[in-house]
Amino acid sequence: MMRMHNPAHPGLALREFLGELTVTEAAERLGVTRTALSRILNGSAGISADMALRLRDALGTSAEMWINMQAQYDLWQAEQKPRPAVTSFREPVHA
Repeated sequence: MMRMHNPAHPGLALREFLGELTVTEAAERLGVTRTALSRILNGSAGISADMALRLRDALGTSAEMWINMQAQYDLWQAEQKPRPAVTSFREPVHA
């Protein structure tokens, strides 16, 4: 599967889905706090499985769409950070 280059945080897509709804009204409809929704919309919090289910029910989308968008974003972010060297499990370990 080819990954997107620098995928947007799913909060950006959620902003588009919400249209003219205020954050307060959307949070009430989703059954979450305004702060929790605002953090997602601002990209400082991710979309959990629970939130994905809430979005599915409120927007008529699939929960998998939101989870996949979050996973692509998280994976791309992780790939941008330095990581320690890893040895393949296929290679023998030398003691």
